[in-house]
Amino acid sequence: MCRWAAYIGQPIYLEEIISRPGHSLIHQSHCATECHSSINADGFGIAWYGARPEPGLYRDVMPAWSDPNLKSLTAQVQSGLFLAHVRASTGTATSRNNCHPFAVGRWSFMHNGQFGGYDSYRRDAEMLIPDAHYPNRKGATDSEALFLVALGEGLDTDPKGAMERATARLEALARARGAAPFVRLTCAFSDGRRLYAIRYATDDLAPTLYHRWSDTRAGRAVVSEPLETGEGGWEPLPQGAFCTFDGAEMRVEPFLPAAAAKAA
Repeated sequence: MCRWAAYIGQPIYLEEIISRPGHSLIHQSHCATECHSSINADGFGIAWYGARPEPGLYRDVMPAWSDPNLKSLTAQVQSGLFLAHVRASTGTATSRNNCHPFAVGRWSFMHNGQFGGYDSYRRDAEMLIPDAHYPNRKGATDSEALFLVALGEGLDTDPKGAMERATARLEALARARGAAPFVRLTCAFSDGRRLYAIRYATDDLAPTLYHRWSDTRAGRAVVSEPLETGEGGWEPLPQGAFCTFDGAEMRVEPFLPAAAAKAA
């Protein structure tokens, strides 16, 4: 499974989440403690927001721990909203286009998990991406497909509903032509103003997801695994949750793709 971390709050150096903590995202990439894959060496990426509406994006196929450019970048760049990801492939090729986060316009998106048996209905999943968004299809992952389908479902105006509808459409394909577990996912995405996160699965084994507010940083981290072993204050997010982080404010709502499918 992939590992990821996101942050929203007062600007900090990216390294304060990505590389400096004892169980930082880079440490998790080769020593994760809460996933089935102990090595995440199929690429990495960062999307960060600054003075412009669109995020900066840096992705590569090297293991995160072996890229000196990543270490230098995270030590110099400050941001009040960023997403970072280390990848463990579930079957698609190791390529820069398959590395998370993905970005379209002001939106950035990253995902951990999978839609079961995706190879058996990949062509049908591609057909769910609207023509207007298909030019943004650069890679081959189910994650990028989910993002682009959600954009077509109205992510700009209805983030929760769009993600419920997009997840429901891909889940329906997994149930009809794929394999169990049909969906396991945590994802984070942002429009440059708010941070959103989801934890969902069709069984009871959704990937782990935690959050923690820091008075010192005046910001919140949302992560696959706590960044410091034994550090207090990390709260697990429940399965079936849609979370909106807006500055210091946090809202948790039910995430209900099944209801979206019935309404369609």
